[in-house]
Amino acid sequence: MKIKEIRNMPDEELKKKLLELEEELVKNYAESASGTQVKSPGKIKQIKKTKARLKTVLKDRGSLDHE
Repeated sequence: MKIKEIRNMPDEELKKKLLELEEELVKNYAESASGTQVKSPGKIKQIKKTKARLKTVLKDRGSLDHE
């Protein structure tokens, strides 16, 4: 996801997307930990970058709940 797309999304949608990415990241970690061949090796890095972008925008807007 590009930062322009993220900035145009409402806060609730950003939070929803953040949860989806966290679930996807856990699945990818589990897949790589099980020793199976990972379908897309760069996927984890991409997910982590998108999560960081989402968190940055939410923090700028003051909508990020402290974890």
